[in-house]
Amino acid sequence: MDLTEINKSFQKLRSYCEEEQFKGWDPFDGLNSQLFKSIPIIRNSRLCRLAWIQFFKKSPVNFRALTGIAKSFNSKGLGLFLTGYCNLYKSNQDKSCLDRIHFLTNKIIELQNRNYSGSCWGYNFDWQARAFFQPANTPTVVVTSFVGDSLFNAYEITNEKRVLDTALSAADFVLKDLNRTYDEKGNFSFSYSPLDNTQVFNASLLGVRLLSSAYMYTKNELYKAEAQKAVRFACDRQQANGAWAYGTLPFHQWVDNFHTGFNLECISDYKRCTGDNSFEENLRKGLEFYLENFFLEDGTSKYYHNKKYPVDIHSPAQLIVVLSKMDLFKDHEPLAAKVLTWTIQNMQNEKGYFYYQKKKMFSSHIPYMRWAQAWMFYAMSFYLMEREIK
Repeated sequence: MDLTEINKSFQKLRSYCEEEQFKGWDPFDGLNSQLFKSIPIIRNSRLCRLAWIQFFKKSPVNFRALTGIAKSFNSKGLGLFLTGYCNLYKSNQDKSCLDRIHFLTNKIIELQNRNYSGSCWGYNFDWQARAFFQPANTPTVVVTSFVGDSLFNAYEITNEKRVLDTALSAADFVLKDLNRTYDEKGNFSFSYSPLDNTQVFNASLLGVRLLSSAYMYTKNELYKAEAQKAVRFACDRQQANGAWAYGTLPFHQWVDNFHTGFNLECISDYKRCTGDNSFEENLRKGLEFYLENFFLEDGTSKYYHNKKYPVDIHSPAQLIVVLSKMDLFKDHEPLAAKVLTWTIQNMQNEKGYFYYQKKKMFSSHIPYMRWAQAWMFYAMSFYLMEREIK
């Protein structure tokens, strides 16, 4: 598939997202169901919440409208769209992007949770995980990092001080509101949210990315020092072959595609923003494992290092971001093109939206806005920026 065809695919996706006004459903939004909320005996049960979410996440049939789940804004999705429009504007000065940049920036600032030490954002739904429960709008380091990153990008275009101030304020959330798990060396992992103590490597490193960006603007040495400790914690737990498990808990021991990509992206961003080259070997080993274990010859993106299915839309999207962020796109452009071509041919609907997952038997074609459309918009904007579409 040549560049013109890839650009056509992107424009179809862009039209779909703009027509939907960036609102949509999410794989994990089952607890937004008005039907579920109306039945206290299941609403208040942890097991029922888990089962309900998993049913909606795994079902190839979309029961959301039937059970009273409305399309809505998702802060992380808005952040991905905002970065995407910023990329487009930077690469070709597309003036039509400016209105979208201002709209998304204003909506993101409006949606922030103001009950913590700094700017922060969460998901627009209650979420029951195996390890903890998160009420809707509970801020997480993952959402806050992607949103903060998008605001830094928007500031570079709009030069609005309030946008920079909001992004910088998010560093206070990371430092003051997240819990920490320390090791014997004094290094630590940031928690996923203020309500838990889990050690999830990509989540902690996304906190590092935000602190590193804040350091680049302020030269506040505390940001760099604390970020370095969190990077060391994660790198000390990198496996000998370069892989990372998802986290430290017994049921977090899988190795998957896009979370590995997040780790590489965040450590690379830390290096770029702080000038600290201490973790070059970790990046080298991690990248080698990532490229050798997650992508098949035909362009299919595997979910796990040792298993093909499901093919999740996050995986091909994150590859493009990793290669661009690590300044390796030109070195691996054939792989990026092959993976993106396979994804467009196998996971894009004729209406422009992308599917959530392709499975061996039953695939999900539900057009999730944050999980699929925002991620592919984000990734393809990096691809087109690297290829310098004019």
